[in-house]
Amino acid sequence: MKVHFKWAAGAALVAIVLAVAVVNSRRGALVQGATVAQTGIVQSIAATGRLNAPARMDVGADVTATVLEVRVREGDRVKAGQILVRLQDAEARAALAQARAALVETRQRAVQQATVSAPVASQAVVQAQTAFQSAEREHQRAQDLVAQGFFSQQKLDDARRALDTARSALESARVQAQANQTQGVEPALAASRVAQAQGAVDAAAARLDRLQITSPVDAVVLARSVEPGSMAQPGRVLLSLAAQGNPRIDAAVDEKHLSMLSLGMAARAVVDAFPGQPFDAKLSYIAPVVDPQRGSVDVRLDVPSPPAFLKPDMTVSVELIGGRRDSTLVLPSAAVRDADRGAPWVLLLQDGRAVRTAVKLGLNGVGSVEITEGLKAGDFAILQTEKALAGDRVRRGPDAGVDKGFEVPSFISR
Repeated sequence: MKVHFKWAAGAALVAIVLAVAVVNSRRGALVQGATVAQTGIVQSIAATGRLNAPARMDVGADVTATVLEVRVREGDRVKAGQILVRLQDAEARAALAQARAALVETRQRAVQQATVSAPVASQAVVQAQTAFQSAEREHQRAQDLVAQGFFSQQKLDDARRALDTARSALESARVQAQANQTQGVEPALAASRVAQAQGAVDAAAARLDRLQITSPVDAVVLARSVEPGSMAQPGRVLLSLAAQGNPRIDAAVDEKHLSMLSLGMAARAVVDAFPGQPFDAKLSYIAPVVDPQRGSVDVRLDVPSPPAFLKPDMTVSVELIGGRRDSTLVLPSAAVRDADRGAPWVLLLQDGRAVRTAVKLGLNGVGSVEITEGLKAGDFAILQTEKALAGDRVRRGPDAGVDKGFEVPSFISR
């Protein structure tokens, strides 16, 4: 009797299970999906990069010399032209002093030529002219007296030689005076000697300047790798500087987003060290080539109002904002199939069946996409993770919904 009862109870349980299975099969499998929502969407591109100064530079010496003094340390702010490192410069200073003394001497000689040599040369012409005239008269007198028989021929020959000598002296004085005139060769030579001496001073000063390493721009000292007494050599980095000014973000964006990039795009950035303090940025540069190994394009973003906590080489997460809609049909990306191809579609739950429905897409947000055609608000689309196929009987299960927690950044114009 007991055996018969147990058998009957088991048969009844199996019948109930079979009945439930039949009912469920007629109703369809339970599937997870998402409801098409009328809400806002922001199209964005996520990227990771590094924070950099406007310019970074390594400072070194172009001569070999002993380091005499290092005037800065890491973190110091320096001005353009400020001396950072002094090298041993005693010999260079002595050479500069010598060159300056030589310059003074050549200038004084130029003054002497203009105020002494030139007037003396002019007076020498006057004296030579007088001597020539006297010799000319003496020659004429000797010629007359010889003709009258009062002087011998020897006397006339002496007078002629004196006349020739006076004429030669006059020509020489005139040439000398001409050379000392303003447009003559002597002033030109004096000016050339002054220029050469000035060049020597400039060269000595340049050699001295090379021993005083200065900052090329207003900057912050990032690293110091030199101490007094060490040897500076060409090619060795002594200090690393970061130019002062608003920092920039260098990042890489997947090449599939290249068509969405445009100069001036607004962006929101946050550094790993301060995740709760985002700041604004703007796209200022797009590389003209794509990196074939990484499949990405390098971009650069300006930071117009940098927070005080930013430091070079910080890791930065960036969200570039490509567009927005305040009210449109939005569906989670997980419910859209073949979104990267020319004919996207969804599996729509209609009358208890999965129905393949073609759609047209608009903006792509973070985890969501805009539906411009093919669906209406309230439609339930089956997620790609479900095993349902077009035509299968299905039942509505959990709703993944659209993430409405995203807040549109304040810097995006409405």
